[in-house]
Amino acid sequence: MKKEKQLPIVLWFKDVGNDDVALVGGKNASLGEMYNILTPQGVRVPNGFIVTAHAYDLFIKSTGLAELITKELKGLNTNDVALLQRKGKKIRTAFMRKRMPKVITDEIRVAYRTLSRTYDMKHADVAVRSSATAEDLPGASFAGEHDTYLNVRGEEYVIRAVKRAFASLFTDRAISYRVDKGFKHGDVKLSVGIQKMVRSDRACSGVMFTLDTETGFRNVVEISSAWGLGEMVVQGKVTPDEYVVFKPSLRAGKNAILKRTRGEKKTKMIYGETRGEPTRIVRVPEADMSVLTLTDEEVIILAKWALIIEDHYSLRAKEDRPMDMEWAKDGVSGELFIVQARPETVQAEKAKKGLSYTEYMLGKTSKKPIVEGVAVGTKIASGCARVIVDARRLDEFKEGEVLIAAITDPTYEPIMKKAAAIITEKGGRTSHAAIVSRELGIPAVVGTGNARKKIATGDIVTVDTSSGDVGRIYEGRIPWREHTYDLKKVPTTKTHICLNVGDPESAFKNSFLPHRGVGLAREEFIIASHIGIHPLALIDYDKLTDWKLKKKIDERTEGYDDKTAFFVDKLAEGIAHIGAAFWPEQVIVRFSDFKTNEYRALLGGELYEPEEENPMIGWRGASRYAHPDYREGFKLEVEAIKRVRDDMGIDNVHVMVPFCRTPEEGEKVVELMEEYGLGRSKKKQGLKIYVMCEIPTNVIRADDFLDIFDGFSIGSNDLAQLTLGLDRDSAIIAGIGNENDESVKALVSQAIKSCKRRKKYIGFCGQAPSDYPDFMRFLVQEKIEAISLNPDTVIPMTIEAAKAEKRK
Repeated sequence: MKKEKQLPIVLWFKDVGNDDVALVGGKNASLGEMYNILTPQGVRVPNGFIVTAHAYDLFIKSTGLAELITKELKGLNTNDVALLQRKGKKIRTAFMRKRMPKVITDEIRVAYRTLSRTYDMKHADVAVRSSATAEDLPGASFAGEHDTYLNVRGEEYVIRAVKRAFASLFTDRAISYRVDKGFKHGDVKLSVGIQKMVRSDRACSGVMFTLDTETGFRNVVEISSAWGLGEMVVQGKVTPDEYVVFKPSLRAGKNAILKRTRGEKKTKMIYGETRGEPTRIVRVPEADMSVLTLTDEEVIILAKWALIIEDHYSLRAKEDRPMDMEWAKDGVSGELFIVQARPETVQAEKAKKGLSYTEYMLGKTSKKPIVEGVAVGTKIASGCARVIVDARRLDEFKEGEVLIAAITDPTYEPIMKKAAAIITEKGGRTSHAAIVSRELGIPAVVGTGNARKKIATGDIVTVDTSSGDVGRIYEGRIPWREHTYDLKKVPTTKTHICLNVGDPESAFKNSFLPHRGVGLAREEFIIASHIGIHPLALIDYDKLTDWKLKKKIDERTEGYDDKTAFFVDKLAEGIAHIGAAFWPEQVIVRFSDFKTNEYRALLGGELYEPEEENPMIGWRGASRYAHPDYREGFKLEVEAIKRVRDDMGIDNVHVMVPFCRTPEEGEKVVELMEEYGLGRSKKKQGLKIYVMCEIPTNVIRADDFLDIFDGFSIGSNDLAQLTLGLDRDSAIIAGIGNENDESVKALVSQAIKSCKRRKKYIGFCGQAPSDYPDFMRFLVQEKIEAISLNPDTVIPMTIEAAKAEKRK
């Protein structure tokens, strides 16, 4: 009779790989895979060993726990929160009262001693991590469902932590999650990984994704980081620093960091003083709160590792496999490590459901948000608020309510699936609340700071996460509309349909629309929202005598000794975000086109801007850039473009000069750009310099302008104003005419013909085709090369353009 193969109780990371999920669980299988295959490629993974699922099986079957589990969970309604809590607690208590078989504990002792010797330690500090056999699988992450114990030292403490990890298979949230995902309780087993700790308590740690977690945009790596052990980031107890890295530029060897956002990082988790208190939470020193936790070099190293990991797992799976990773920096050695990696499940599952685009738009309202925070998702929801201050009162939560809490943890999950939306005071994009809300497909706003003070149980609120990075909560029910488009049914057109983009925060979401790039990316939104300071006030900072103004500038530019670097950094980050979102298609960035009254509204603006009777036709556009009173401000804009194209490698970004009254004025601007290091003669990988065609003289002297510029982008708002003699800010005369006037269309037609004759680019970025289908048809009939539209009109107007092309 053939002897049955004896399954192992303990295995080392070197002994396992991704084919061993049934024996060691998803998390441990992945650690083994990386340790064996990716360590030689430079990815550091701390060593460790695994208590297998066979050991778990042996434990529950030899102690009678298997029968108890079956009995207690049979027919359980997981929507009955109180009953779920009682059943789960009874099973977990039974686990802790049972003695683990000696054959298991002996092998754990031997392995732990070996690991300690490997690191020249008497009692190695280890992380004890649960790893379920149905975990970290595409479609079922089980992230955070089972317990992890940090800084465990000593054989007895390790054995106890292993038993507690086994018991965590029956936490309330794990039981509920298995039911929701269709797993039978008896089919899921638990393995436990014991891994040498990284001393991130003396440095920083966090999480990393190889896509944008809100939209599924695939061309970025997103990194979150906070001081101390990583549990604070995962649990959402801190608002971490965030970094966004552009993959194509990273692969090309560029400094591909698109964005650095400093989180408040008020607290951190460090090692405790005793074995009975392995970790503790302390306040972060003020000086550390205001600085970024990672250097650019460290961000690039982590992002490169993320690509190595994603490439390996994708190759192995024979399909794209975006990844979710945890990393840590050792404060003793200064080295970075990857401590976990698993497939990202939420966006990956959405991608498999097909090509569709759902647009959510909040109705018009005069109300200001009650609170704001970090937006998770892109949806809108309304409901009755329920403030939870004690997890023991979760059973009070009702279906369809809006959950409000300081933070959430896995204890909250049985009610989170009932929520219309989730609001927390703490946490960032990778917090527990963010991860679960994405998986559930409900909007969340995290890191609000004071939601529980502003909103009471019973209040009706509307939660809006549809407008980029900032989530907003309004009082009352505000109507909204949503529409889902089947992108497979959107026709392809000969006319290039592009987008008008102002807000970088919406760029990743809008990149999923059918498009041929960006015909107009406005700098004004970035300057007003992300900078908010007049560039000359930053240049003259040391000369300013108004201490109140300097204090306000200091608050906005915290962490910057060089105030002009703040302007360049923030403008470059915003432009790069848009350029990356639509890469490799052309993105045309228009230099700032504020009027003097709009510049005055920026901090310090009143020191530099005249009060004009009619700013619409005053000191704006090209006349400003080359003027001695502003040219140093324009230099900062040019430096931002250079940063994006040269340093970040996003060379699909091109530039456009607005409101250029004469060719001579245009020549001065181009010469100034050359002087500042941005010009076509510098061989900057094909830089194009366009000009807005929005003044009748641009059409009348088209050839003179086209001798200087690489093409026109027609702006219908100003062209109509200046052709018809209308002040577009005047409501009294607004009804006299618009872009559809025959005189305006005649100029548009002439401009198109001039560009086509000269074989130069001709696009349209004005409002008219977004508002008037007949104007769209007119442009198509004139055989314009590109039409740039507002995002909410791209799909219907693309369909309109396709119809017009058929009629030609």
